[in-house]
Amino acid sequence: MRTIIPLHADSSPTAYAALAALLAADGVAAIPTESSYALAVSPFRDSALGALFRMKRRPGDKPILVLIGDADQLPLLVETIPPAAEVLARSFWPGPLTIVFPSHPSLPARLTAGTGTVGIRLPAVPLLRELLVHVGPLTGTSANRFNQPPLCTAEAVSAELGCDVDLILDAGPTPGGIPSTVIDARSSIRIIREGAVSRAALGDRLHRAGFALSP
Repeated sequence: MRTIIPLHADSSPTAYAALAALLAADGVAAIPTESSYALAVSPFRDSALGALFRMKRRPGDKPILVLIGDADQLPLLVETIPPAAEVLARSFWPGPLTIVFPSHPSLPARLTAGTGTVGIRLPAVPLLRELLVHVGPLTGTSANRFNQPPLCTAEAVSAELGCDVDLILDAGPTPGGIPSTVIDARSSIRIIREGAVSRAALGDRLHRAGFALSP
């Protein structure tokens, strides 16, 4: 049975406790991000990831990005932090930039789709970061069926996903808009998807740090 819990400063303890219990049971939650609602499961639990893929009807060759609440959580997810990735994280986090890192070997193959990489974002929403610090890293794929538009209200998530989603943390409407930019910051630094952070801004910051952005 789906549960909807308000998420705001006064309700945080209740929301944290409900989400932590759900994650331990491999459930799937919908949480608000800086653009739309996202589907959240533990990135460390393969069975939870399986439930997420089935709910989204997402092909298994598509990796899932991860949201963190603090850069201190990176060692749980990445094998190394390339120098260019460190520069970008210092410059654009918290914010709408997803950085692709070499994945920690302990991560489920379903999360990385066998790529050996993991995309990570430190979101700009303080309430979301506090949640992530409390419960740990979570998946951040959009709360919709595969190839459907992003959903920006708890009501829309409930209507589209029904009881397939176990818990919705309702923080009101999210603003929508341009999704995060995704950049692979390993040996060849390239933009996978240009979004809210422009190529010009990334190229300028990398150039000043002695790195080159691939065309």
